[in-house]
Amino acid sequence: MRDIHVQEVTKAVKEMCISANYHLGKDVYKRLVLSEEREESPIGKEILNNIIKNADIATENEVPMCQDTGLVTLFIEIGQDVHFIGGDLNQAINEGVSQGYQEGYLRKSVVEDPLKRKNTGDNTPAVVHSSIVPGEQVRITVAPKGFGSENMCKLKMLKPSDGQKGVEDFVVEVVAIAGPNPCPPIVVGVGIGGTFEKAALLAKKAMLREVDDKNNNEYYAEMEERLLEKINNLGIGPQGLGGRATALTVKVEKYPTHIAGLPVAVAINCHASRHEERVL
Repeated sequence: MRDIHVQEVTKAVKEMCISANYHLGKDVYKRLVLSEEREESPIGKEILNNIIKNADIATENEVPMCQDTGLVTLFIEIGQDVHFIGGDLNQAINEGVSQGYQEGYLRKSVVEDPLKRKNTGDNTPAVVHSSIVPGEQVRITVAPKGFGSENMCKLKMLKPSDGQKGVEDFVVEVVAIAGPNPCPPIVVGVGIGGTFEKAALLAKKAMLREVDDKNNNEYYAEMEERLLEKINNLGIGPQGLGGRATALTVKVEKYPTHIAGLPVAVAINCHASRHEERVL
């Protein structure tokens, strides 16, 4: 059994909240540069160039790359041989978010009640998804996500007879309807199977994969490539002003489901796709 003080969690969460908002991931940056080189639309090429410059400025000056610094979704994998000491884990997580958003001068965008709309003042609480895994380590992934893209996510309970075509048609339809709203070029996560809520969680987690990561299932790897091509053929382009670079990548995750169901969730993230991971 390994003891981990919750203050370690608070410190890690604080640092990741700041860093994820200041620094574009290297994999995303690389794909943006490649997209700018390949973009056929002059205005699309200019927009991509400006996005890259914006990321450079944010890193050089240690400032947020976007004014919407998001609501924090946090995934935590807890080794079954870990014992947290020194306080409550959920409180420690939210204390880290609070410190990060205040010390990092990040916009506070969370309201304590979805209808009464009073701001909590420190961007807490986070949305926390926890799981127990073998071992004595803790893996924390912090993913601040703005709502220009979050509002474009959709879920549909398809019929099994809709099959692969029904799934792919739905994914492309969701992106087409989203248009310029999620600030393309976007990252698309697709969750297939499970239940209503499991499909959405799969889609969110799919977006955390590296841009160049290939699905280890050839069937779904081919689906990812096919969906990316279909989406980029829509012509939405960077910031919705036309071009080839509508999406940087499409990631698909699946899970077993009921004989009568085919849940499909589509999660959309802006080009920043902010997230950081740390192991304690």
